[in-house]
This record gives sequence, structure tokens and C-alpha cells, in this order.
Amino acid sequence: MREILFFGRTDQGRVRKQNEDIFLLNQEKHFCLVADGIGGSRAGGIASKIFAQTVSDYFETIVDPLESEAPGLIKEIFLTANSNILNHAREHQECSGMGCTAELVLFFDNSYVLGHMGDSRTFRLRNGSLKQLTIDHSLVQEQISQGLITPEEAKKHSFKNIIVRAVGIEENPLLDILKGKILTGDRFLLCSDGLTDIIEISQIEEVLNSSLDDNQNVEILVENAKESLGKDNITVVLAQINS
Repeated sequence: MREILFFGRTDQGRVRKQNEDIFLLNQEKHFCLVADGIGGSRAGGIASKIFAQTVSDYFETIVDPLESEAPGLIKEIFLTANSNILNHAREHQECSGMGCTAELVLFFDNSYVLGHMGDSRTFRLRNGSLKQLTIDHSLVQEQISQGLITPEEAKKHSFKNIIVRAVGIEENPLLDILKGKILTGDRFLLCSDGLTDIIEISQIEEVLNSSLDDNQNVEILVENAKESLGKDNITVVLAQINS
């Protein structure tokens, strides 16, 4: 297995009283995740933690899964986390309506498998060019896809924060599973919308193409989002594909 280095940071930002984001890095098992809680108060943070704990519990019992098994494994993890969140909400009325967006990427020697639900995002930087791999499960993205509004109009839309899919909101949610090749030098960025709602993709690309290391890049991206507005929780994870 090639070397993959992970870096991450989460911050509650300058406005929110709690941080409902969470990230998890596991260099030994070659995966990383970002989850962003929804549902108000502290409940969203509980949903994020349940998702991360579900992932962690699965990988405690899994040894070197095959690439062919990864899509089924990721789907099973998401559906189990979905049930765990729904069950917790049923047992704790104050958590009713909670859920989370989630990005989970599992790496192999020459490929990745990605599970995506919500409006957190995963990008890949290759040869200096940053490409968004995921499509937001949001109301404004649906309107963009239908040609009703432009991406520029979406940035200022009054419903831009309404998501149409999340973990823990309904039974059997649809999950996007994406697969692709990895090359030496690729870097993957996972982030909550606290970053991408504030910082332009071109600015993120510029930071990642700087001469700084990725530990510093994570810090810079979070701090830039805080300085620009910081109205939401901000979480950034970078995975660096080495030889």
C-alpha cells in the first residue's frame, strides 16, 4: 500500500456556540471522513459523532478490505449510521430532526472509493488543478441542474443552505458512491460548507498550490474562512498521496 498522509482541523468559527462538525483520520486503515451536523442546538453535533463512531466501529473489525468490496462496505456503513442516528433521535426527543452531511473516502493502492451525502464536499488536486468530485445534495444545486438559476445566483440564494439529503433524516436515503484512480502527487480535500460557502474554489486552489506543507495549508484555509466571516463551523481535511 502506498503512503498516504492525512491532515485535518475543525473550528467552530466566530458565530456558532458549538462545533457540530467532526473529522476522522486513519492512516493505518487508509480512510478519512468529514461530517457536518444539522438539526439545531447540540443535536447536529451528536449526529456527526454517531456517524464518525459508526465508521470507527466498522473499521475496528475490518482488515484490508478488497477494492471490490468497498462500495458495498461504504453503503452498509452509511445505512447503519443512518439507523443509529434515527434510533437515537427516537429515544431522545430533544434530538428530533437531527442528521449530518458526510464524506467518507477509502483509499487503495491505485484508487479511491468515496461515499457522499449532503453539501459537504470532496475535491481532488491533480497537476495544480482543483476538481470538485461531489455534487451537493441541496435545493439550489437541484435548481442549477435544472437550469433555473446560475451558480452565481446560487451563492446569494435565500435557500442556499437547504439540503435535500443527509444521514439520519429518513429511512433508506440515497447515497452517492464515486470511484476513481489515484496518482502519486494527488491531494484530496474534504470539507464542510463552512469553508466553501466563504472561500472561492480558485482561492482554495491557490492555497493548495503554495510552497507550504499540507499541515500549514489546512490551518490557512480554516483561518481564511474565519477571517472572511466565520459564521459557520469550518472543517478541512487533506489526504496527500505519496509513492
